[in-house]
Amino acid sequence: MPRVLVSVVVLVSVVIVASLCTDCLSAAGDADLLVLEDFTVKEGDGFPTNWDHENQRSHSKGREAYKVQTENSANFLSAKDAGQRIKKKKIDWDPKAYPVLTWRWRLHKAVTDTEPIAAIYASLDTDLMFIPVFTKYIWSATKPEGTLVEGGMFSGSEIVVQTGTKEVGQWFEERVNVYEDFKRIHDHEPAPKAWGISIVAGPGVEIDIGALVAAPAR
Repeated sequence: MPRVLVSVVVLVSVVIVASLCTDCLSAAGDADLLVLEDFTVKEGDGFPTNWDHENQRSHSKGREAYKVQTENSANFLSAKDAGQRIKKKKIDWDPKAYPVLTWRWRLHKAVTDTEPIAAIYASLDTDLMFIPVFTKYIWSATKPEGTLVEGGMFSGSEIVVQTGTKEVGQWFEERVNVYEDFKRIHDHEPAPKAWGISIVAGPGVEIDIGALVAAPAR
């Protein structure tokens, strides 16, 4: 076989093997992730499937406010003037094995004095009355990032992970260790299985929220 042809064959083989290895690494990385919600399933009116309303009296308003949308083949939850919380329960999630919660969100509009703009709730346990014990990761209009506000019996603790309203239309990615935050705030281990997650967007707010994914600590 001519030397040039041999070189071409070897080069093509190397490229193919490298491509396969890259795919394997990608697949291995995906295997380490636990998708809590990717907003790929929705009901007829666009409301995300398997989500509930905190307040059934405003059930219709919540269904109008929260809609699953798609952009560039990516699904996300769009919230417009919600002013109320929705929740997803009974998630098969061990927060000790998958302590890192990641998501992204994009602000379109926020009215003056809205606080918080939006929040992701991680409920890792319940109290003696079976009320969820949660930590709120908030996008604040005014509070500095890293601010911790201790919660009460029904309010939950808040940690500011994003602040301000200037970067409208830009996606921001968040990465928080919910397991370590829970132990630091509550001074005990969470339940072996998390209670669930919740989302709230403030009144007058328009915001998009991407997939919620848990991962091992690295």
